[in-house]
Amino acid sequence: MTQSPGAQFERLLEIMRRLREPGGCPWDREQTRASLKPFLVEETYEVLEAIESGEAEALREELGDLLLQVVFHAQIAAERGEFDMAALLARLVDKMISRHPHVFGETTLGTPGEALAQWEAIKQREAHEAGRRRSVIDGVPRALPSLLRAQRITSKAARVNFDWPDARAAWSKVEEECREAADALAADDRARLQDELGDVLFSLVNVARLASIDAEEALQGAIEKFRRRFTGMEDDLSARGKSVGSVSQAELERSWEAVKAQERGR
Repeated sequence: MTQSPGAQFERLLEIMRRLREPGGCPWDREQTRASLKPFLVEETYEVLEAIESGEAEALREELGDLLLQVVFHAQIAAERGEFDMAALLARLVDKMISRHPHVFGETTLGTPGEALAQWEAIKQREAHEAGRRRSVIDGVPRALPSLLRAQRITSKAARVNFDWPDARAAWSKVEEECREAADALAADDRARLQDELGDVLFSLVNVARLASIDAEEALQGAIEKFRRRFTGMEDDLSARGKSVGSVSQAELERSWEAVKAQERGR
């Protein structure tokens, strides 16, 4: 008979404590918050890949690995006398209840948008009560991939109606920024071009968001499409006894177009 989630979680905490104790695992014992940072990022991306794969078993495996990182950090905090897993969970439970008064209280909400607006209002109130100034767009980590960070920040701004009315309206800003980037390129002004290209990318993220498209996924799709076509071009040239480094740019272009046409035919 499978143990309850609580019993399994207690067992996991005990295993982590044992690994970190004298006589435990040398590798686990030497880890610090700083040394674990790359693993936390890596495990998060592996969870995302498992979600994209649609394979439940892979997702179960990767979520477990991600949870292990949380347990690891909680154990280090406990050793430093800062907090333990019980305190971490208590804080999380209190937060979930306090920020969902429409579920655990008397408030009534009808739409996801109203729930998001209420969540933001509660976070603002909590910051005010703690004597902290909190911007509406706070809480988006700088370490996020740039497209994802842009989409999250503009989504937060949109909650207070600082937004374009729709994707078509936002596209006009893309066209404006592209013209400004073209002017900077023509003027050979590298600093200005960098600034204007940033504005182009940021504007494109707004269009994607308003069209309910994830900008990060869209770019990942484009990267994968390029990778697939480039390797297809390499295969095409190899089949003819050639390589990408031994042919002219014109032949590379012909091979590229042939690969694209073959894809469309399939």
